[in-house]
Amino acid sequence: MDTYQDVQQTIVAGAMAPMRTKAIEQELKSIATILRHVRIQNVSPAEVVNACLKRIEQLNPELNTFITVLADQALEQARVAEAEIKAAKWRGPLHGIPVGIKDFYDTAGIKTTAAFDHFKDRVPGNDAVGVAKLKEAGAIIIGKMNMHRLGMGTTGLDSYYGPVRNPWNSEHIPGGSSSGSAAAVASGMCYATLDTDAIGSCRLPAACCGVVGFKGTYGLISPKGILEGEEDPGEMIRWFSHPAITTRTVEDTALVLDVLAERSEHPATQYFDGLARERRVRIGVGNNFEADREVSEAFERTIETFRGLGYPMKSVAVPFSNPGGGLANIEADRKSIAGQAFKDIEVLLLPTTTTTVPAIHDAGVNPQALSPQNTVFANYYGLPAISVPCGFDRSGLPLGLQIVGKPWDEATVLHLAYRFEQRRFGKPKHPEV
Repeated sequence: MDTYQDVQQTIVAGAMAPMRTKAIEQELKSIATILRHVRIQNVSPAEVVNACLKRIEQLNPELNTFITVLADQALEQARVAEAEIKAAKWRGPLHGIPVGIKDFYDTAGIKTTAAFDHFKDRVPGNDAVGVAKLKEAGAIIIGKMNMHRLGMGTTGLDSYYGPVRNPWNSEHIPGGSSSGSAAAVASGMCYATLDTDAIGSCRLPAACCGVVGFKGTYGLISPKGILEGEEDPGEMIRWFSHPAITTRTVEDTALVLDVLAERSEHPATQYFDGLARERRVRIGVGNNFEADREVSEAFERTIETFRGLGYPMKSVAVPFSNPGGGLANIEADRKSIAGQAFKDIEVLLLPTTTTTVPAIHDAGVNPQALSPQNTVFANYYGLPAISVPCGFDRSGLPLGLQIVGKPWDEATVLHLAYRFEQRRFGKPKHPEV
């Protein structure tokens, strides 16, 4: 894997003929791959955007992942990006990359609704901090993502704009609340999304749709501009909610995190460049999580993969106590968690979900039909956590592995997720839609 510096320095004499849309769809599956081709002008940002818009036109009527598609704006941004790149004005690791924004985040002059009928005409005047950072890095905002209404459910079925469908099987839920994000990234409509995660709201749909869902330590990414000026959602949401990222690969997550991370805490960290750096990681294998038989069996197979990587491992209890039972001790608990749960380990492994992906008819009207039991503790303690694909159930639906680290140790979480991803799949698998 090249470092970002390697990518920046890659200059090839005599650019190849531009790749056509079909080739882009088939070959350029990740940001890291597109970055190399865009940087040396093998492919233009306009071609990349057009390929995504074609996928949106084909698939969004069925999957319903977008609330707003910004086709004209995205194509104009792509033309600007192409001119900048030709003039050697390289803006960063997302230059020319189409990304989506969960409809929680304010976008200047573009409606931001949280999939809520009372906000259907809400148009903010300013961009959220995360949106502004993405634009500054050259990312192309291709649209606003559908979601579970107000982020208040884990199924993705309750939205003013209609339910999102799972791209692997439309009769099953996509997970929520970042439902449109996970389904769109999985099916190639965009390459990354800016999301939120309050009880597992990014990691759960990532597991259901077979993509990577990540949230950092509380405070790593700015939440400013999530429905700015609206009614305060309450103290618990303020403490539990984390900005999050959905991508196809761990490499891509690291590239996006390098753009979004606030640098006041750990200004020297470069997440992408640190992925392949060798390190000794002590792994704790969770022994007290909830899981049905299929999930448990898949987890056991996953642990065998980690054993093959040669890391020291031990069985440990996941700190599930009081993740939603009150906020009286949350600050003290966050300060002490590293010395308690992570005294002898760097990371925890456990399944992302407690069950396989529920069918829509089984979920019914229950907004919490997909249990957050295995994810919400990371929100309470403010811990970095990632869900990566780890296989499929007997129905061919994805399953997720969760890797959770101690506060401010995103680099170790991402490194371990990257090593597993490379060993388990080599290349990521995506739904044939």
